[in-house]
Amino acid sequence: MNHPELAIFALNASRPFGEAVSGHLRIPLAPHEERDYEDGEHKVRPLVSVRGKDVFVIQSMYQDSQQSVHDKLCRCLFFIGALKDASAGRVTAVMPYLCYGRKDRKVKPRDPVTTRYVASLFEAVGLNHAITLDVHNPAAFQNAWRIGTDQLAAKRLFVDYFAPLTRQKQVVVVSPDAGGMKQAEEFRRTLRRIVHTPVHSALMEKYRNDHVVAGETLAGDVAGKIAIVIDDLISTGTTIVRAAEACRKNGAAAVYAAASHGLFSSQANETLSNPALEKIVVTNTVPPFQLSSNLVREKLVVLDAASLFAEAIKRMHSDKSIVELLAA
Repeated sequence: MNHPELAIFALNASRPFGEAVSGHLRIPLAPHEERDYEDGEHKVRPLVSVRGKDVFVIQSMYQDSQQSVHDKLCRCLFFIGALKDASAGRVTAVMPYLCYGRKDRKVKPRDPVTTRYVASLFEAVGLNHAITLDVHNPAAFQNAWRIGTDQLAAKRLFVDYFAPLTRQKQVVVVSPDAGGMKQAEEFRRTLRRIVHTPVHSALMEKYRNDHVVAGETLAGDVAGKIAIVIDDLISTGTTIVRAAEACRKNGAAAVYAAASHGLFSSQANETLSNPALEKIVVTNTVPPFQLSSNLVREKLVVLDAASLFAEAIKRMHSDKSIVELLAA
């Protein structure tokens, strides 16, 4: 079976991640142009023919010192539109971190459901498929999109990191809130299968009252164990540190934090300096440029997720199943 030619673009803001993906695939990134105008508008276009090609566009949607979330979102949308106008056969958006994943439901009257609106924007410009990593609410993500989507998981990256550290030791996986229980349980089961020893579970109580996080109860035995607090992202660090302090208070021998996306707001520099945390493990979907604290940086471990996305692109382009990759 003949497959259409593969083309991979990485927009400028995600160029380092795109180069890592292309390196794993041994395929050079296709050239494109991004122009900024004095009035704040911009233009982005491919510099090679994409007619009939299987095109993948890499863009991670986080704010940095050069571009806002909305800059990156608009550039990606406009570029996809340009690719479709240029007769690309299939266009897949590869978004290591997808913005607005946390605004997936109405919490108060007349609240926006921004997750769904973002999906509608991509559909409007003709996107065929979307790939991302560990969204905040998988069910809401799946229901928001009317085109094909795949949500990759950093679970195996974390297991590969923690297995050598925890083999032959007492380990407990801690979910920092009820919403993260499924992710924590999947990680716990995979880690248990790899280390061939029991891996326990615990749950931290968490609720919000007028944007203030509260809840002090830790359900589960952590005494004398290595505790791994796992979540989808770290922003201010408050949720992770609350769980870490509770684990220490209840006798945990050491506490590690693992999160797929390290957004690290400016407040995180102070919050994550807390001595309750031994290490903070994240992937490179978002560079840790916001961390200025040497104390936090000494704790930080960044795992490479580019190989995961490269394998997904390879399998999609070859019309092969990525079920095994999703379940890894």
